[in-house]
Amino acid sequence: MERKTKNIIEALSHGPVQRYIADHENRDLRDLVLKHKVILGIPTALLLEQIATRKKAKDKLPLYYNTAGIIFPPPANFEQCSSQATAAFKSDIISAFMTGGKKSGVDLTGGFGVDTLFLSRKVKTIHYVEPETSLLELARYNHQLLYADNIEYHPLTAEHFLNSTTESFDFIYVDPSRRTSDRKRVHALRDAQPDVVALMPEVFRKTSLLIVKASPLLDIQAGMSQLQRVRKVFVISVENECKELLFVCDKNFEGTPVIDAVNIGDTGPPRSFEFSFNEEREQKVSFSDPLPFLYEPNASILKAGAFKSIASRFNLKKIQVNTHLYTSAQLMENFPGRRFLIEAFVKPDARVLKEYFPDGKANVTTRNYPLTPEALKKKTGLKDGGEKFLIGFSGKKKKFLAVAKKL
Repeated sequence: MERKTKNIIEALSHGPVQRYIADHENRDLRDLVLKHKVILGIPTALLLEQIATRKKAKDKLPLYYNTAGIIFPPPANFEQCSSQATAAFKSDIISAFMTGGKKSGVDLTGGFGVDTLFLSRKVKTIHYVEPETSLLELARYNHQLLYADNIEYHPLTAEHFLNSTTESFDFIYVDPSRRTSDRKRVHALRDAQPDVVALMPEVFRKTSLLIVKASPLLDIQAGMSQLQRVRKVFVISVENECKELLFVCDKNFEGTPVIDAVNIGDTGPPRSFEFSFNEEREQKVSFSDPLPFLYEPNASILKAGAFKSIASRFNLKKIQVNTHLYTSAQLMENFPGRRFLIEAFVKPDARVLKEYFPDGKANVTTRNYPLTPEALKKKTGLKDGGEKFLIGFSGKKKKFLAVAKKL
């Protein structure tokens, strides 16, 4: 397998093949599949897979996309790997939690090696652990192109590595696979591979700091109850789409975990909102029909469940218990989410809406409303687009449909 992988890497890294991959990024490739079984000595299916994955990497992994000679993994492995934005963010926060000399760390689930690459910039040595030798060789090849020369590679399972090493580490990072052997998705920590819950006793014999990446669909409190010594949980979104959970487990920690809802945007530093579940339980919240300004928290805050804490921190009224929208008479400038100025309340009638959306276009969204955005667009005849919003939501006593301007 190792020899075969090296042969594939050598073939795909050849100059003419790399130029072909780059030149065909935006072309219709269906004819190639029908006309050719082999192109430039490469099976056409493999070549097209590289072209398609490289195209996806333009946004997800721009460093890899812009580095000549990079070879990409099979689609399932590419889907599982971290984005550049989240990998860079994680390496920063893991570095902040480390104490002492910051000498060494472990990525127990190396995969395509993106997290390993960014973690390598924070320590003297990073250990990459991956039982699938084809992925290991691919990661090693790409890391060399990216000038990462402080990585040690171990073709082992996480369990075997932990049981065989006598070293201690500043941190151990694990991103369990959330696909079973028959490619079904799982979200619970116990169902993923490796079973990090079962590994924790052995992990804490090698380090005092464990960082666990988990599915954004995992219940945070369930994750906290299964893992030991959870010090902090990061709920990480990129451009308001929740991507992953990160549990920071400290062997020496005793206390109440902090939840940090983070949104990484295109520009500026990540937006962070910290709270605890104890704080959330103790908060009192007031309710109100919509006032002039309407607020929708970002995806990380909603996933984290900071429904009362966000209202309390920004002195906002909540629209309704199950409607996670908030309102105020005066604008709150630094709210971590979308802010709207309500211009009018309307009925879901195409003739009425024509006055507010003369071009027939609107950004339609709903929260706790009888109609989905698609159903509301169909009912009103509106198409996606334009600058204004049509927002449907439920108050304590009635339903609202608001024409609003995003601030």
